[in-house]
Amino acid sequence: MSPAVVVLLLFAGLSESAGRILPLVARRPSVSRSNAILLLLTGAVVEGAVFALWPLTARTLAELTLSAPVTDGAASAWTAGLAAPLLLAAVLAFPLLGPLLHLLLFVGVGASLVAPLAATTELDWWAAAGCVAVAGVGLGVAVEAVRRLVVRISATGAQEPRT
Repeated sequence: MSPAVVVLLLFAGLSESAGRILPLVARRPSVSRSNAILLLLTGAVVEGAVFALWPLTARTLAELTLSAPVTDGAASAWTAGLAAPLLLAAVLAFPLLGPLLHLLLFVGVGASLVAPLAATTELDWWAAAGCVAVAGVGLGVAVEAVRRLVVRISATGAQEPRT
């Protein structure tokens, strides 16, 4: 993965993280600035890592479907052309600023991941699309579950004991 792609994925992660964390910080004025920045940067790294794992997870699912290893790693690598629309999708992830457009861009990015995966495997386009979709949904559900767990843990830790 080139440094430009890493930067694009981190910016996409930062934007996605900002779209999720800033509304929470706005509702809780007691959150310190340093905690908000720490949450934002942590979220950016996590979201960027999830974005980076999407093609790798899709390739792994394709290998499981084929029951034979895929030798070409090109299907599991981001390029700047693939990551740039992902950054746009993450920018649009801010709440109430176009969730349908955000979803459509993610579908478009996922569709652009299908062709390289289908080309490097023996899967047809639809099977490769299924692998990409399952990988994307699976990663999204996993991250959302972790988010909810962190919110639940932080909410119980933030409550003051009643006397």
